[in-house]
Amino acid sequence: MSIDVLLPFVAIAAVAGYFQTVTGFGLGMIVMGATSGLSITSVASVAAVVSLMTLANSAVALPGKLKLLDLRATAATIAGIIPSIIVGVLLLDYLSHSAASVLRIALGLVVCYGGLSLVLRPRPRETLSSRGSFFISGMFSGLFGGLFGIAGPPVIYQCYRQPMSLMAIRNMLILLFAATSGMRTLFIGVRGQLDAEILILSAWAIPVVALATYLGRRCPPPLSALAMRRVAFVTLMLIGGGLIASEVL
Repeated sequence: MSIDVLLPFVAIAAVAGYFQTVTGFGLGMIVMGATSGLSITSVASVAAVVSLMTLANSAVALPGKLKLLDLRATAATIAGIIPSIIVGVLLLDYLSHSAASVLRIALGLVVCYGGLSLVLRPRPRETLSSRGSFFISGMFSGLFGGLFGIAGPPVIYQCYRQPMSLMAIRNMLILLFAATSGMRTLFIGVRGQLDAEILILSAWAIPVVALATYLGRRCPPPLSALAMRRVAFVTLMLIGGGLIASEVL
């Protein structure tokens, strides 16, 4: 594999790993959006690598932090994620071969949706949403996770509506992304789609993501939660908008 592919991919992975650790989301959207915008490799390959990177990020970020989670809400969300991941992967296979431009525009829209979900969030609810509500958000997240390795926007919106602490929300999101990535990786592995390109990119990126995650835990940026949301919004809108514009133009 060319160094011209490896170096930018690893650099993007490092930034995304740190970003996800300090915000609870963003790894998949940044890696998918930036690598697709730079045409580093195929959407399907990057989605598979993102899943493996997310697992590495979660393994470093989660130990000792699960006690704050609402287990019933988490289980309901994962129950919705699992079946829809399969649908998303199958849809990705179809679009990769027949409608590549549509796939990239859809990716740009998902990334923009991720950014908008940060500023369009309603005020937190007074009571926790029903398990059915968490299940539905899990279904949409699983579909996005199967398509792009990005489970973020629906569960980000759902979790930030809840009367939970920011730490609990952040850890719940990381756990949900880990569940999505684990299921997606298992499914494509059974189908024999973990090829050499995916494994090489993962072998380079995972140690970098683990290091960036560790730095994110030890050295978070001196910014308020509002400032972090603004940075995330601008970053994701630029990436998503760039993807859409490049395909339309």
